[in-house]
Amino acid sequence: MNLGFIGLGAMGSAMASNLLAAGHAVTVWNRSEAATEPLASLGAKVARTPGRAMQCAVVHSMLANDQAVREVFLESGALDDMDRGTVHVNHATISVALARELAEAHAQRGLGYVAAPVFGRPDMAAAARLNIVVAGRPSVVDSVRSLLDALGSRIWPVGEAPERANVVKLAGNFMLAAAIESMAEASALTRAHGVAAADFLEIMTSTLFAAPAYQGYGKLIAEERYAPPGFALPLGLKDVNLALAAGEAARVPLPFAGVLRDALIEALAAGGEGLDWAALAQVAARRAHLE
Repeated sequence: MNLGFIGLGAMGSAMASNLLAAGHAVTVWNRSEAATEPLASLGAKVARTPGRAMQCAVVHSMLANDQAVREVFLESGALDDMDRGTVHVNHATISVALARELAEAHAQRGLGYVAAPVFGRPDMAAAARLNIVVAGRPSVVDSVRSLLDALGSRIWPVGEAPERANVVKLAGNFMLAAAIESMAEASALTRAHGVAAADFLEIMTSTLFAAPAYQGYGKLIAEERYAPPGFALPLGLKDVNLALAAGEAARVPLPFAGVLRDALIEALAAGGEGLDWAALAQVAARRAHLE
């Protein structure tokens, strides 16, 4: 199948590589052309404009935030140039409001739209082991299911309205941030009483919290390994803010999300722009005067 892929960060590059490995013809576009070079070496065609990458049966996108998605798909007029019946599979973590706006804009132009945000870090994307949350018209979702199968280990359908997939992603990332913050604060407590973070977190992630999220981020905290980031602090702040906005729109209080937002801002204020959001542990340690 002729596919387009827009947005080649660590996640997007790995996902596009897997589509190539599955035998599809993939045309890629990225703001920075340097990111297209590894894909080109694998056989991808490189588009000079995003519009050229959209002249395919299915277009996947993995852009960083609402602004990037809006610029590429709405403000550029690219949707008007896409052939009717083209399906856009949007993997980005975006706001509920933009998800609704995109669904309407695609429907008005006879285009298919599937929201398909993913859970998983770049290593899971490279191994095609992502968990993909999917929402969209059933017939449209079915038309791209084989492509999603090439990207992940499981597909989780949550209904027809695309924003449902996005709110699941935002709620999940809120839970991840809460898990990181709880480990950050708890390990600061044990350190203050002479128990190393690595020892404490090994106990917790082998017993009460023997789950991938706790084990993965617990290991980063124990090893103080925050760079290079698998999921950078600015993206964590972006997602917590989107969760707060979704909560406000539906009149759902998220008091702990406010705590997380402030901790993330504090981490960024201390120079954590290029660190993984597991570096929330540094914030907890500084507050306890352990650093």
